[in-house]
Amino acid sequence: MSLANRFDLKGEVAVVIGGTGGLGGAMAEGLAEAGAKIAILGRNKERGEAKAKELSKHGQSIFLSVDALDPKALEQAEQKVENELGPTSILVNAAGGNQPAAVVTPENPITQLALSAWKENFDLNLVGGALLPCQIFGVGMLKRKKGSIINIASVSAHIPLSKVVAYSAAKAAVISLTQFLAREWAPHGIRVNTITPGFFPADQNRKLLFKEDGAPTDRAKSILGHTPMGRFGEPSELIGAAVFLASPKASGFVTGIDLRVDGGFLSQTI
Repeated sequence: MSLANRFDLKGEVAVVIGGTGGLGGAMAEGLAEAGAKIAILGRNKERGEAKAKELSKHGQSIFLSVDALDPKALEQAEQKVENELGPTSILVNAAGGNQPAAVVTPENPITQLALSAWKENFDLNLVGGALLPCQIFGVGMLKRKKGSIINIASVSAHIPLSKVVAYSAAKAAVISLTQFLAREWAPHGIRVNTITPGFFPADQNRKLLFKEDGAPTDRAKSILGHTPMGRFGEPSELIGAAVFLASPKASGFVTGIDLRVDGGFLSQTI
């Protein structure tokens, strides 16, 4: 088998939840280029439809408006994907983010962190960001004894970053859930892994990283000083990891791992 064939996803159907975002959209693009049919799931209809139209140059692609915290909507989406594209064989859970109300600062110490804000972070990143989609799309994968699930973690899951304690804890739970599912579902032909991105400027964190004039903030300088490569990541740099983990021919004996794409952030000490 040629190297190119090992990364060929023709015949695969990939669902990318959160594919309307920058990182999820980039991974969806890579999976489509590799030959997979793509279903973009998300809440932003305008961005989702635009992304699906963009990906149609590579092959079949659709957008379904779905709230990942709505089990019924996910069940309906899973059936629509099967009807229009075929059974889902790849699931990428790229929905998530940090809720501003949960940011811990001297003015909002953890002793005053509202339980509702904590729960919102866990709902967004763990429940809707991994658990519910894995449960619902996992049913069909278990029946067919085939599937690759890619959950998106964070460097903050490994070393909790300042200010974002709830986000860090939720992403750590995503890694734990992934390893549990990897062990339980391996005998049934399903692989479950995580990708841990480092720092990639996106809509949700741009204001934390850059001033209005484009200069880096103090937090951005701290991040770059802790990143051996000395720069932020580009969304396209997640594509190789996603295609590798999605392909049964390239990573058929890989499950339960956390693949870091972080410019060396988690390797930096002193």
